[in-house]
Formats: sequence, structure tokens, C-alpha cells
Amino acid sequence: MAGLAAMGAALALPAQAGGKADAILLSCMDYRLIDDLAIMLNQMQYRNSYDHVILAGGALGAVHPQFAAWHPVFWDHVGLAVKLHSVHEILVIDHSDCGAAKLALGEEAIATPQKEMQAHAAVMEQLTQAAHERFPELRVRGFLMTLDGTMERIPTAGETH
Repeated sequence: MAGLAAMGAALALPAQAGGKADAILLSCMDYRLIDDLAIMLNQMQYRNSYDHVILAGGALGAVHPQFAAWHPVFWDHVGLAVKLHSVHEILVIDHSDCGAAKLALGEEAIATPQKEMQAHAAVMEQLTQAAHERFPELRVRGFLMTLDGTMERIPTAGETH
């Protein structure tokens, strides 16, 4: 019983931001890749060193007109991550066979792996440009995760740093 009382007292304490994180991560909400996402971030040396924002479609959720209501939410989270945890990077991990991408871009836009990468690269380019306008000090990197959990870097011309 004493353990529960101590836990309750700890939860009643005011929230405090502490420490630093390396990045803020934007990923899709797709349940199929949650475990693979955590494993990959640990392998990339981000274990317990990132803030995580989840929007359907990942990068699409942050920049595509169909999801415009979510855009300020994402950018406000980035600003808060910079302020509270001194993040220096935005990581974006999109994934293949994304339902939000099919809705926003059309199935033909992602019908082949090559088209899918091109579509995600175009969206990442938009996100990178938007990030550079708002947070020029932040590095931006994007990845495309396949359904088997492997990742490939999404190339963009406008990458920062």
C-alpha cells in the first residue's frame, strides 16, 4: 500500500521538463510498425532521446492540405521540443503502404516502390522547406520504412545541415 501512496504523491507533483533530447520524431499512426519503429530508433542511437509526435501519414499529416488542421499542432510540438528539450533534429519516418498516403495522394501515386519513394520524397521536400522557414537551426532527416521493418533514407534537395 505504501508503494501506491508514494506513486500517487509523485503523480501529484507539478510536471517539469528535464534534460535534453536529440530529436523530435514524426511518424504515422499505423499500428503495424510501432515495434519496428522503436527497434530502429534504438539501433540509430536515439534510445530515450526523442520526443514523438504521431500524425496519420507522418510527413503528409504535417504538410498536406487535406490535413491542414493538424499542421499547427505539429509545428507547435516542434517549438515546444526545442524549448523544453533542446532538440536539434526533426526525424520523420514514413512507411510504405500508408493508408493516409493513398487517401491524400491517390493509389496510383504509390502504386510501385519507385513511385512511392518519389511521392514521399516530394512530401519530405515540403516538410524540410517548412521546417527550415520556422526552425532554421534544426536538421531534418526523413526515412521510409517498409512493412518488414527496414528503412531507407528519403532523399531531398532541401535537407538542412
